[in-house]
Amino acid sequence: MRKETKIEEVPFEEAEYCVFDFETTGMSGKHDKVIEIGMVKIRAGKIADTFSSRINPGRPIPYFITKLTGITNADVENAPFFDEIYYKIKEFIGDSVLIAHNLSFDYSFLKHECANADIEFPPNESVCTLRLARKLYPELKSKSLGNLTRSLKIRHRDVHTGLGDSMATAKILLKMFPILRDEHNVDTVTDLVSFQNYPTATKPYRIIKKKLLDDFSRIPDEPGIYYYKNSKGEILYIGKAKSLKDRLNNYFSNNAIRKEKDIVRRASSLEFQKTNSELTALIAEAEMIKIHNPKLNKMLKKYPRSYFLKLITTHDFPAVEVSPGFDFDGNDYYGPYPNRETAGTLKEVVDKAFRLRECKDKEFKKSRRCYLADIERCLAPCVEKDVSDLYEDEIKNVYEFLSGHNQSAVDRLLNRMKELSARQKYEEAAQSRDVVQSILSQINKASILAEPINKANVLIEISGPVNNDYLLMLEGKIILRNYFIDSKNKFVNALNDYFENASQMNLKISEKDIEKLRIGLSWLVKNKNRIKVHYLKNYSSAEELASSFIFLNKN
Repeated sequence: MRKETKIEEVPFEEAEYCVFDFETTGMSGKHDKVIEIGMVKIRAGKIADTFSSRINPGRPIPYFITKLTGITNADVENAPFFDEIYYKIKEFIGDSVLIAHNLSFDYSFLKHECANADIEFPPNESVCTLRLARKLYPELKSKSLGNLTRSLKIRHRDVHTGLGDSMATAKILLKMFPILRDEHNVDTVTDLVSFQNYPTATKPYRIIKKKLLDDFSRIPDEPGIYYYKNSKGEILYIGKAKSLKDRLNNYFSNNAIRKEKDIVRRASSLEFQKTNSELTALIAEAEMIKIHNPKLNKMLKKYPRSYFLKLITTHDFPAVEVSPGFDFDGNDYYGPYPNRETAGTLKEVVDKAFRLRECKDKEFKKSRRCYLADIERCLAPCVEKDVSDLYEDEIKNVYEFLSGHNQSAVDRLLNRMKELSARQKYEEAAQSRDVVQSILSQINKASILAEPINKANVLIEISGPVNNDYLLMLEGKIILRNYFIDSKNKFVNALNDYFENASQMNLKISEKDIEKLRIGLSWLVKNKNRIKVHYLKNYSSAEELASSFIFLNKN
């Protein structure tokens, strides 16, 4: 990102990054040359694009470099020189923040290659993942690229190639994002650049106001939210933590980022509210920020995007599509799924196992029979006038499948495989076989709910570090047990109302409910091993439900 661009307000997760890596003829940027470049573009927290090229160094490649990288003199003989390909490199970089592991090494080569070719050196902001790793993973003896990928369980393909190493670095950076925000209060690109530059302190703590240190001494090692207040008792800043003690410890460290130091400098007291789980802390933080609008909470936090399968039930002949969000718009949403690929693969299963239309409404209105109808993958409601009942049966089968009942789809596809094989249509049969394998791998278990979000009535047990949490979801409305912001007994009353009046429930969903649901689903899909979902329709009373709980309280 160019220095003249005002980046201080850009949330760091939403910024654009260019992760780059050079393979070179040696270790000196001044005396050696680049032989390969690999670049990976990150946009809004996702890997979006790649670029790689061999580069002619204009000199022989040393034998030990060939042994390390696999790049030979023949590989670069007809490759472009650096100045010939720089316009492509510069175009790919654009206004991105430059990222490299051991940035000083790659930066030195970039600087000298530009100087030798008499071309402009990119004035972008830059961040070194090695420097970040030293602060985020102090327990690791080595912060090398190889050790980080092993420790973080990242698959590192094509080691010692420009694209292979830059891709590994990009994945490491994305792994760092939640830690940077949740544990170190990094919000913007400016915070990120500043954070990497703070020296490792020889003294672990700074001199702080005695009242703040007294308040800090009472902080528990439990989830919750915290409030910094000024001398007038006004709330300056609200945050949340998986561990209040660990999180707030960062504010009093010499390694605290500039924003944390500013908060502590202005604050006169520190208060906290314990919660049973990180999820309740997340929801409470968002709600309390909206209630109090603290001066130093400059922006609302962003939560990782989840994906859904949307059944467009507002159409006479519903279709299924992947949706990056959900709404209470009369359609049904299954999910959440952790990424677009998982949701897309599941949609492909639905498309190949059930004969629903796959066309957009615009195409449907043209009333033209398509290829999918010819191969019997669609009932063709656009041209067939007597398929309403058959189509409704297919929709019921899709609902059953998305609710976790896979056998009907498997049986149908196996029969289709036999028919296609008998007709010697082996390619189509192989496609059906692949879909069966996807089903048998139980990809739809990536979701946490077996009912549409807008219709789900569930109680979710959440295993907490000390006490457990209980989340009630009633047709999109979320209610937490013992939630300090809600009125007393709201959870118990809502649960009893369900069992007494389940058939008469008509809950109104507010924007506040939708925000809670977004936060809740985002957290739940990443913590499936810590939750148990109970479907209320399977129980006759709250007492029967309570007897089925699986997590024990720790105290």
